[in-house]
Amino acid sequence: MKVSVFGLGYVGAVTAGCLSARGHSVVGVDVAPHKVEELARGKPPIIEPELEARLATGVASGRLRATCDAAAAVADTDLSLVCVGTPSTVSGALDLGFVRQVTREIIDAAHRKSTPHALVFRSTMLPGSTRALVAEFAADIVAAGRLSVFYYPEFLREGTAVKDFDQPSLAAVGSSDGSPPPPPFTELFGESVAAVDWETAEMLKYACNAFHATKVTFANEIGRLARGLGVDGAAVMEILCRDTRLNISPYYLRPGNPFGGSCLPKDVRALVNRARQTGASVPLLENLLPSNERHLHSLLELIASSHHHEIVLLGLSFKTNTDDLRESAMVEVAQHCLGRGHAVRIFDPQLNLAALVGANKRVIDSRMPHLASLLHPDLASAIGTSGLIVVSQKCVAIDELARVVTDQHQILDVNGWPDLRNLPARYHGFCW
Repeated sequence: MKVSVFGLGYVGAVTAGCLSARGHSVVGVDVAPHKVEELARGKPPIIEPELEARLATGVASGRLRATCDAAAAVADTDLSLVCVGTPSTVSGALDLGFVRQVTREIIDAAHRKSTPHALVFRSTMLPGSTRALVAEFAADIVAAGRLSVFYYPEFLREGTAVKDFDQPSLAAVGSSDGSPPPPPFTELFGESVAAVDWETAEMLKYACNAFHATKVTFANEIGRLARGLGVDGAAVMEILCRDTRLNISPYYLRPGNPFGGSCLPKDVRALVNRARQTGASVPLLENLLPSNERHLHSLLELIASSHHHEIVLLGLSFKTNTDDLRESAMVEVAQHCLGRGHAVRIFDPQLNLAALVGANKRVIDSRMPHLASLLHPDLASAIGTSGLIVVSQKCVAIDELARVVTDQHQILDVNGWPDLRNLPARYHGFCW
């Protein structure tokens, strides 16, 4: 494939060198003459292990060259990769000035071609950016079938970028409607790449970086607090990472219910309280509970916006397969809805009020002494013939639900149960 790479910084230079090493014909494009001159001599414009050898081999083989002429690069290639910078403005907003300029140049040149062209954005851009750029610059040529547009987020770490390019830990590509790229692009994107829409691919890049920043901040806050308590924070985090079932895993990394139960809220409070006593500043930890509360408020806002008088809760405990009601978000939902005058019905086969003891019983005695009148042991009577069904647990088989749910119901899926979409009720997801 003939590829032009726009922007010869950390992402672009690595991309150009690695693609040429795979046998592609690559033209590097940049507005800075010194970067173009360096690359044309096989010299990297940045410091990155293994890159110089890739560039030198590419130039020597004739598969890699560089230019400042954007139009000529587009004319000579089948696909253009946009790897220019997206810096922050003074206010913290994203500056797409470089991307917009390069996009305009590529589209102008593509209009003059007699053959179709492909435009692939790799620059980090907020969700909606690709769609807006296409609408502004390329709506006509895309509609005519002469330009294909993809968003292909990069996950290259400085210092190991060449290795990450060769052996990516994550790969996704966005198209307008989420359809997979056609076969000619398989070699570029890979056969196992996740195909999503533009906005999902754009958001994925930010989600990854925000998660990495969260991990660094979390480890540093634990380290500061541990040191103030005379504990070896490095040892704590090293052992924490040994748990690959819960700590380093997909567990707890799916949008859904606010956290609750007997452990997480209590222990976060205790840790934050001790941090204050020792004078350790832990802003991330301090904001876990407020963020969790904000998430609950979002759920309550969605329930209110449904404008249903009858509210059905499938699951009341804080998570599936337990009867623990302590700090359960669904108890808060039930209390809120009752306070607003809603008719509330609850179905949770795990709950046996006669068997509740200790703190769990005290929650019900103090918060919901009338729970017995809200619980329905029979699914059909709980569901009724209409209303909003808030599903927080898979506490009943989907085929049983299908027998009682009607088109007069609306479903609010809190934790992501795809089968709910197949029921006759109107479906809404909490975070999707």
